[in-house]
Amino acid sequence: MSNSGLRLDNLIDYFRNFKGAAVAFSGGVDSSVVAAVAHKVLGDKAIAVTVASEFVPDSELRQASSVAGVIGIRHEVLRLNVLEDEKIASNPKERCYHCKRGDFGAILEIAKRRGFDVFDGTNADDAKTRRPGLKALLEMGIKSPLKELNIGKDEVREIAREMRLPNSERPSSPCLASRFPYGLRITENDLERVGQAEEFLRSLGFPELRVRHHGNLARIELPAGDMPLVMAPEQREKVVAKLLSLGYNYVALDLAGFRSGSMDEVLPPE
Repeated sequence: MSNSGLRLDNLIDYFRNFKGAAVAFSGGVDSSVVAAVAHKVLGDKAIAVTVASEFVPDSELRQASSVAGVIGIRHEVLRLNVLEDEKIASNPKERCYHCKRGDFGAILEIAKRRGFDVFDGTNADDAKTRRPGLKALLEMGIKSPLKELNIGKDEVREIAREMRLPNSERPSSPCLASRFPYGLRITENDLERVGQAEEFLRSLGFPELRVRHHGNLARIELPAGDMPLVMAPEQREKVVAKLLSLGYNYVALDLAGFRSGSMDEVLPPE
């Protein structure tokens, strides 16, 4: 048996211990694997819950709906206005903690009415990086089967391929709040600008990227191999024109390249 097959069997055995599951579902590969296995084991006693807030682009909601349809799991969309919470809108370094408390508190209410437990897609590799939101999940009793079974990102993708999920190779896409430096207030207008900028770059053939928002400056992160492509004269002119039209005054390409969580680099070690 392949390693992914063994890991899939472990997940199946894991969910046999529960009577019902509400899976926090972003449409990314991690939560998709958790949702797919929960549905495989529990059938209609499993649901996928997607939080729709100012931090989630419409394209992500469409992706989540599409993947849920492929899995066959019941999909519920929970709409929240997270910017109403000053502890989130002011963007402190513990923003993710407060955001997760709000999101999962709402999911827990849905699950409680059905007598379900709540699960998320945190994998074993996530625990190795700075993620204040994980503290909230532990406090609230959220179950993270991938982390608990020590399944990392590469293994998650192998399981997704084995289950023939359509997003097995899809790059990770954290919420749009992660594009803002800590301490810079997050507004709905700026979130829309970032979302539109990233969607435009993806339309040009750059699947893995971040547009970091620094007020009137947009800092683009791309893998090193994509930098010559975006700097080709015609492509560069398109990108600059689009981002200026969104209200930025300056457009910069980060020579350090793409890296997830780059906004944490300025924080002192914990």
